[in-house]
Amino acid sequence: MASPLKETFHQAGAAPPTPTALAAKVRTLAPSMTRSMQLVAEAVAGDPAGCAALTVTGLAARTGTSEATVVRTARLLGYPGYRDLRLALAALAAQQAAGRAPAVTADIAVDDPIADVVAKLAQEERQCLADTAAGLDTGQLEAAVTALAAAHRIDVYGIGASHLVGQDLVQKLLRIGLIAHAPGDPHLAVTNAVQLRTGDVAIAITHSGRTTDVIEPLRVAFEHGATTVAITGRPDGEVSAYADHVLTTSTARESELRPAAMSSRTSQLLVVDCLFIGVAQRTYESAAPALSASYEALAHRHVPRNRR
Repeated sequence: MASPLKETFHQAGAAPPTPTALAAKVRTLAPSMTRSMQLVAEAVAGDPAGCAALTVTGLAARTGTSEATVVRTARLLGYPGYRDLRLALAALAAQQAAGRAPAVTADIAVDDPIADVVAKLAQEERQCLADTAAGLDTGQLEAAVTALAAAHRIDVYGIGASHLVGQDLVQKLLRIGLIAHAPGDPHLAVTNAVQLRTGDVAIAITHSGRTTDVIEPLRVAFEHGATTVAITGRPDGEVSAYADHVLTTSTARESELRPAAMSSRTSQLLVVDCLFIGVAQRTYESAAPALSASYEALAHRHVPRNRR
């Protein structure tokens, strides 16, 4: 079997991120960067117009880093070199000047009026969805959909809030006639994974990319020949080493009142909905009748009591 180690960052031949996706990628990858690379990433995200006007030497001087750090940051973000990053920054600056790039909202304060909480959360979730959509590798998504549509069996692994997202995907897949499971117990997840073979699919959902109880069953599934998919906010995390396909999610900024488990859920739900719709399209001839049958089987439960 081939080595599970995979290229996590910029794959050869992959197209550089679009200007809109650049901002999303900075937000996604910054927490996993070295401090010096974070300084460069924060600078380009915070002032794309100003940074676009700088040479590699100028940006290194502005951020107190080195030219090598600037180039490494550009490559980590998906660009062949600094020149390509600089062009993307100029395009992003033009979008912002035209009013097409939404501003980042302030954190929610403990004494914010409820109306402000609603407005800030709505803006954060819109930004999170936009970032995820912009940064999602549609080639990887297409490959994952293809595997799911032909799968004999599908296992979905997640812990905590990610498990709830996994359950959402499983119940959708079940309603279109696929065999899917989302074991909530980590030991059961591993024993289920042992039974997977070529033609089966295992999906791991972990925002951090480092959750042991999610990585372990995915590794077992990978080693037994199943096609593996990772849905993660940290594509550099260990989970990606055992994933045939990596689907990267974005996340809203964390604060005391908005932890990662809460902010990551929105983008994870978008990705699993994309997977489901893609599978439903591929299997429409069987999915449509199965979905109709499930609606019909539950229809009597939706009739008000006083009309029975």
